[in-house]
Amino acid sequence: MFNIEKELKKLPTKPGVYIMHDKNDKIIYVGKAINLKRRVTSYFRKTNKTQRILNMVALIDHFEYIVCDNEAEALILECNLIKKNMPKFNVLLKDDKTYPYIKINVKADFPDVYITRKILNDGAKYFGPYANAGAAKEMVDFIKSKFKIRQCKNFKYKDRACLNYHIKKCLAPCMGYISKEDYAKQINQIVSVLDGKTDDVLKELKSEMELASSKQEFEKAARLRDELFAVENISQKQKVSNISDNDIDVIGIARNDFEICVEIFYIRNSKMVGRDNFFLKGLNDESDEEIISNFIKQYYVGRTFLPNKIMIRNDFEERELLEIWLTNEAGRKLEIKVPQKGEKIKLVEMAENNAQISLDNKEKSNKNVIVEMKDTLNLPKLPRKIEAFDISNISGEYMVAGMSVMIDGVIKKNLGRRFKIKTVYSQDDPKCMEEVVTRRLRHSVELTDDEKNSLPNDVKEKYDNSKGFGKLPDLILADGGITQIKAILKAIKNIENEIGKKLDISVYGMVKNDKHQTRALMDEKRQEIEISEDIFNLITNFQNSVHDTAIGYHKFLRDKSMSKSKLDDISGIGTVKKLALLKQFGSIENIKNAEIEEIAKVKGINESLAKEIKNNL
Repeated sequence: MFNIEKELKKLPTKPGVYIMHDKNDKIIYVGKAINLKRRVTSYFRKTNKTQRILNMVALIDHFEYIVCDNEAEALILECNLIKKNMPKFNVLLKDDKTYPYIKINVKADFPDVYITRKILNDGAKYFGPYANAGAAKEMVDFIKSKFKIRQCKNFKYKDRACLNYHIKKCLAPCMGYISKEDYAKQINQIVSVLDGKTDDVLKELKSEMELASSKQEFEKAARLRDELFAVENISQKQKVSNISDNDIDVIGIARNDFEICVEIFYIRNSKMVGRDNFFLKGLNDESDEEIISNFIKQYYVGRTFLPNKIMIRNDFEERELLEIWLTNEAGRKLEIKVPQKGEKIKLVEMAENNAQISLDNKEKSNKNVIVEMKDTLNLPKLPRKIEAFDISNISGEYMVAGMSVMIDGVIKKNLGRRFKIKTVYSQDDPKCMEEVVTRRLRHSVELTDDEKNSLPNDVKEKYDNSKGFGKLPDLILADGGITQIKAILKAIKNIENEIGKKLDISVYGMVKNDKHQTRALMDEKRQEIEISEDIFNLITNFQNSVHDTAIGYHKFLRDKSMSKSKLDDISGIGTVKKLALLKQFGSIENIKNAEIEEIAKVKGINESLAKEIKNNL
């Protein structure tokens, strides 16, 4: 049993990296420290902490640490561990970008050179990341136009060479016209060039070309000459431009209530050649300085090209240490500058302004509706995560519930859930709602071991947050009026009584018109709140989503039950014929409504059996 207090006393006062684990041994945070004892101990003392750190500490089950010789060594280890483990409480670049790399599977007999966005531990060579797919494609096209390597994606031996051989773009390894050894020489040259090691390659090519020429092997000499020019040209392309004081990355940051945007401008040879942005969520209680520091660590680790300068708005604690690290990575002086005046500070301001514009434009309409909803309903916080529940049954049979999830105004279908009702045995929608919401909330409540152990054994096992429900919702919407609202509030109260602490969740009902469309929202006091057209449209889509989830699940269970009881009870109907019938007609109801002649057309069903099916259904 890991005793945190005892282990804290064993911590050394040396620099190193500490790794926090939860009860499932999953790494949830990685950090570095000049003094491991002082830093790690601070997490478990009553000091001012951000909400994110408080949440993280509540989940710590045990920790480990690695002692390093100095802080710079600890920094490198920290970066690598974060990149490898992606701990949930570290600042992570979780945007949708995947950068292109050039891949060469050097283990293959005749490797191809191509673009990929996935790095696998497969022994292949990867080069990049490239600033954009266009730059990577240009490099691959250039390599294939100058080196006569295979052009086809899937290599296989053939009866005759393809067109690429005849137009002198490939040496046809598929026909055995080039040996593995000679082909490998070309690949080694390409690898060396992409690694930036061109001098030895150029000398070797020049020597081989002169030897071939002296032997009057003019075709071979011409091919080697082309490869020589190709290496020189690729080498020039890789330089991006002459490394100078004007090769600068400018970083700006902007915030709103939803997320943070970090924007980068790429200045090369005094010209802006590109830009990029990253959206970070759940970090609003972190300082700009901490976000920029962590961003630089992750963004620049392992990159093939580094600028001479990185310009930022504010200084931060680790700036000089990061300068040392990046200088070692680049093999030349790299500075992180905090400009105070002139054109350089204007560039930082421009990056910040563009970061703000990027935030404003990202899913602008939906997020504006979420802000409007907060004001309309007078909610204590932005309803970034909203969940809706709907009950579906017919006369108390096949009782189910559907749950839909909306995050930042976007319905996330992959987060939707379906429930079978387990404890209600008659048609009682409010009781069903209470059961389902109680079960759902238990999957997201995070408890310390002491809190969990204090629960009764029959309740303790129900608090399982490993089933992918994510965080608790900010707002729950019931597909119904006051009875459903009260049922959800009772479910929340059930949880609060079990765990002994309050949940910060707002609850409203969706009041419908005669067409089953939401016309207003209702609070627990039965007050109807008028909503704008924008909120109406958003809620209507959400309501349709949860309604479809519940109804769809109900129909699925009903059809499954009917198909099992009705078809399986008919003499002469086995699994094969049942599947053939359902495949042809889609449902039991459609089989029931079909003519005997139509049923008899199904493979394996004769007229006599078709009549038997019709009579039974």
